[in-house]
Amino acid sequence: IGKMCLQLAANHLEGGKGDFAILSATTTSTNQNTWIEEMKKQLKDFPGLNLATTVYGDDLADKSYREAQGLLTSQPNVKVIVAPTTVGVLAASQAVKDAGKIGQVYVTGLGLPSEMAGAIKSGATKEFAIWNPIDLGYSATQIAYHIVKGDTDGAPGSEIEAGRMGKIKVGDNGEAAMADPFVYNASNIDEFSKIF
Repeated sequence: IGKMCLQLAANHLEGGKGDFAILSATTTSTNQNTWIEEMKKQLKDFPGLNLATTVYGDDLADKSYREAQGLLTSQPNVKVIVAPTTVGVLAASQAVKDAGKIGQVYVTGLGLPSEMAGAIKSGATKEFAIWNPIDLGYSATQIAYHIVKGDTDGAPGSEIEAGRMGKIKVGDNGEAAMADPFVYNASNIDEFSKIF
């Protein structure tokens, strides 16, 4: 997720260069904090990107909106707000629109197509990502099938065949990551916003 968020930020910037800020959930959100740490580690692969600051909206729409407003005034060099939270990405998109900053500041991160369709259409974001529920459901079904069939026990380190999704490796903690999140943009937002 960290690398995907950086790529999304770079895609919003001319030449992939410029300042970005992160609008996350809470300071104790395990997933978001893991993704932010991964973003920081991966920054070396994105030499044009500069992380200006990280703020927290506590996964509350009104607080996330206010934090995004604060970024727009306190961080004038920030050209992209990355929100690895569906609440934050939607709130930040609205803040950019309300401030009349469309085309000057972009928002990206993890969002739901049904909620973010307006942000794509307004230009507040060019693209964002989240897991494709069709692929996620397919993968879960494939994994369950192979466990029930006895092809695998799902032990840490094992690989499970997941049909068109390829092989999925079970991590040391017993969890398995499907693949990179799916990217949503003007070419597919209408289709997916009807699904979820």
